[in-house]
Amino acid sequence: MTSPASETPAAPGRQGASAAPVIDVTGLTKVFGKKTVVDHIDMRVKRGEIYGFLGPNGSGKTTFIRMLCGLLRPDDGHGTCLGFDVREEADRIKPHVGYMSQKFSLYEDMTVRENLDFIARMYGVAARNEAVDRIISRMNLDRFRNQLAGTLSGGWKQRLALSACMIHEPSLLLLDEPTAGVDPMARRDFWDEVHKLAGEGITALISTHYMDEAERCHRLAYIAYGHLLATGTVSEIVAAEGLTTYEVTGPELYSLIDRLRGLPGVEQVVAFGVTLHVSGRDNGALERSLAPFMAAPLAFRKIASNLEEVFISLMRKAVS
Repeated sequence: MTSPASETPAAPGRQGASAAPVIDVTGLTKVFGKKTVVDHIDMRVKRGEIYGFLGPNGSGKTTFIRMLCGLLRPDDGHGTCLGFDVREEADRIKPHVGYMSQKFSLYEDMTVRENLDFIARMYGVAARNEAVDRIISRMNLDRFRNQLAGTLSGGWKQRLALSACMIHEPSLLLLDEPTAGVDPMARRDFWDEVHKLAGEGITALISTHYMDEAERCHRLAYIAYGHLLATGTVSEIVAAEGLTTYEVTGPELYSLIDRLRGLPGVEQVVAFGVTLHVSGRDNGALERSLAPFMAAPLAFRKIASNLEEVFISLMRKAVS
């Protein structure tokens, strides 16, 4: 594949082991009417990094991603994406970004190859036929090349959409909930491919709702209601929230849920298979509330808090 035609040297962000961040923005803000959808968010993402972007629906993730790739102009804040100013040089960012939306956005009445050829034309890819054949081979789409895109399964549509993102050899992938609605095997295959691309120096910013996917990222950011609440590695975010979690086993656990909820220090009571997880940030209050229940036939064991429990805690703090 060849780089997209543009007025800049090829592939910023993929040249050598540059220490400059691929994304470096401060105070990025977007307002629609009277509602601030993204509220002064800072972010730095390194070359070759897989950066997970998490948060509830309506939190501002998609708006933030669209500002980065030049589809929306920020109302406040400043910074760079791939070395270009996000406010003043949006048109120079676009040729070097692969953007994949939540919804399959290719033409369902065109074949796999026709879709990829069309995207390659849009980006002005040189030696277009060879580039299309290479991406079809790389993404294992050979047997579907002449099949209508609309007849593919969800997993293969996802693979085709990622192929379209890669046809022009971008330096940055902005993937907006790319695995929504596909089966676990297809999600795993997708993430294997993303890690291969990261190994080649391609940076990926990926929004997701899946905690197992979040744990496959190098670093994470959690956004809720337009505000950035936490950032770091999985272990850093879990440690910073300071949750204490107990695993409870024994009979009639479902009746225990309502008895525990609302007690001082008890912030979450969640069924996990044949156990309960009980969590809170005030360890002393939590222990005092649980003490009357810590007798046979129930068994309590302190465990490490998981990422889902941490994010639920963050979201509750954001609305309190």
